[in-house]
Amino acid sequence: MTATSFPESGSLLPTQDIRISEFGAQKALAILAQSGKDNAGVRVFIKSGGCSGYQYGMAIDDRELDGDTIVVDRGVKLLVDRMSLPLLRGSEVDFVENMMGGGFTVHNPNATSNCGCGHSFRTDGAQSPDGEGSGGCGTR
Repeated sequence: MTATSFPESGSLLPTQDIRISEFGAQKALAILAQSGKDNAGVRVFIKSGGCSGYQYGMAIDDRELDGDTIVVDRGVKLLVDRMSLPLLRGSEVDFVENMMGGGFTVHNPNATSNCGCGHSFRTDGAQSPDGEGSGGCGTR
């Protein structure tokens, strides 16, 4: 079953699973408009890996899969699969620009530690894993 919520722009409703910042929405809407995909949204997901245990992923997606949570915030459709939702609940997608360029980031209240580049995180409070398969901040 697909869950859908339509929070008011800028609201912080307790039932809101994920949201997007105003600047993030502006950037996402521009990218979605250029994608050529009708009814597309931003799929936000978690995968294993990175130097801290989990990595964030984002993609333009025009499919709504069984079990997806769909949130429309600031005009952007955010799609989250059922496995990623517990790790992303309460998060905000944002776009940041700095001297190294710009890109989307996730402000995640569930993360207990992040790697230096902000692309991977842990939720158990443990130190980042070392050794084989742990990769570094440049690992994708």
